[in-house]
Amino acid sequence: MEVVTLRSSSEAETIQQGEQFASQLLHGDVVALEGDLGAGKTEFVKGICRFFAVGDLVTSPTFTIINQYDGAMPDGATLKIYHVDLYRIDSPAELAEVGFDDMVFAHNAIKLIEWPEKAAHLMPAKRWIVSIQSDETDDDARVITVSSPQIPDFA
Repeated sequence: MEVVTLRSSSEAETIQQGEQFASQLLHGDVVALEGDLGAGKTEFVKGICRFFAVGDLVTSPTFTIINQYDGAMPDGATLKIYHVDLYRIDSPAELAEVGFDDMVFAHNAIKLIEWPEKAAHLMPAKRWIVSIQSDETDDDARVITVSSPQIPDFA
């Protein structure tokens, strides 16, 4: 698994890094976004959505759980983006109620999932992992670790 570590010193830089990261994404990809409250996960998502020319205002779906955006691939092909925030989810029944299990395996969309540990049993093995943490030496800075997806070895 390839791991890249980035550093961001502002919200604008986190958005920019999300935009650069998005160039690697394809239909069907799942991105698990890990980090504490206020770490910058939604800012990173804003950058991903900017890359895919999403015209809507990108906000955290803390209360709606799932936001759906329409975007476009660089070649102009249409793309659905699901931005999911599982922070308020407390049970597998609640995951089922919001349709998480159907959405996470949709092949025609990119899925960006905050608080993925709340749905660990439903997360696909092949997924990007983006971890955003506060820098210990600078409260405004973030350390962003990106792990590329790997096809599980079943041998």
